[in-house]
Amino acid sequence: MQDELNIRKWNWWPLFPLYPYGNKKTICKEIIPDQIWSLEQIQGIYYVAVPIRMTIIKVENGLMLINPLPPTIELIKEVNKLILEHGPVKSIVLPTASGLEHKIGLPALSRIFYEADIWLCPGQWSFPINLPLDFLGIPSSKTKILFENGTPFQGLLKWVSLGPINIGLGRFQEVSCFHIPTGTLIVTDAIIGIESKPPEIFEYDPTPLLFHSRERGDEPLIDSFENRKKGWARLVLFSSFLRPGKLNIPTFPYIIKYSFKKELRNRRSHFGIYPFLWDKDWEDSLVSIMDDNYPKIQIAPVLQKLIFPRAKGFLCEWLKNIKELEGMNYLISAHYSSPIIFNDIICQHLINDIESEKWDTSQEDSRFLENLYNYLYKIGVIPKNINI
Repeated sequence: MQDELNIRKWNWWPLFPLYPYGNKKTICKEIIPDQIWSLEQIQGIYYVAVPIRMTIIKVENGLMLINPLPPTIELIKEVNKLILEHGPVKSIVLPTASGLEHKIGLPALSRIFYEADIWLCPGQWSFPINLPLDFLGIPSSKTKILFENGTPFQGLLKWVSLGPINIGLGRFQEVSCFHIPTGTLIVTDAIIGIESKPPEIFEYDPTPLLFHSRERGDEPLIDSFENRKKGWARLVLFSSFLRPGKLNIPTFPYIIKYSFKKELRNRRSHFGIYPFLWDKDWEDSLVSIMDDNYPKIQIAPVLQKLIFPRAKGFLCEWLKNIKELEGMNYLISAHYSSPIIFNDIICQHLINDIESEKWDTSQEDSRFLENLYNYLYKIGVIPKNINI
């Protein structure tokens, strides 16, 4: 047990304190035989956890890593297995300008694979102070900027940019990678596919699922397939809408009433503190974001409501460029299900949805995000001019 904790240890977690903090389980999957692999961990706040994925592509005489993860000993062991068979890490790519959860592992990963080139999405920024790359632990001496300094492995890969979009504090920009031999599109946050089956990574510790499958804080965490599926559905609603429409926050006396029961006085149960009340018809909210039989492909709801309300043109332009990629077969995103079937027809469906009137229709579950966006726009955090 102690050995498992040691190989999963991540000592830099206080810089970005997301669950499971300093103990990060990693699993490796072969996505396309002998071509593409993924390493997955989970991340979250208050047990609202979802998978986060680093994609590994076989390139000429080596490997390329896209969307860095915190390099625990377990993760490095998995990468080293691939290195023995396919050659060294040639490049590490951070294809997002604003996704801190994808940036946090890059400094340590770049030191471990010190001979690899680093490729960054243009317009990197930090908050509250916009620091130079070296101050952020990213060695500028071996760092290249996508498009400004070309792109890695031309002929094998094509790169397509979403944005840049001015979001006030910095820019939103995401660069997708198309692996020509397999027809696989690798994206970060914009396109996701969500299914009702809990991801495999939760099999190693289903605590987040069981915690959110309950109705009150005094209920024990009971492990069952039904509870795992129920908990996963609620995690999806949380991560999609931050505060879903069918979720209520009870009063403080109500929360305390069901907290601190004898059998729940432990950190795993958060001492019985469960500050949520779900409406009886909460599952109705899943229809628009989750499918039972296959991952539902969509623009991530958080980005839809916080980034794209006035920037649909950027999104449609990106999708139209993606649609023209010849031989596109699969999609790998940094979150939720992967790989999933994705082609020009599915891409056109997304474009049609965005250009339709229903894209801007206010829905109960999106109300919190819409109100947040309007407030940030009103006080000037979100600028009037979205162009960079």
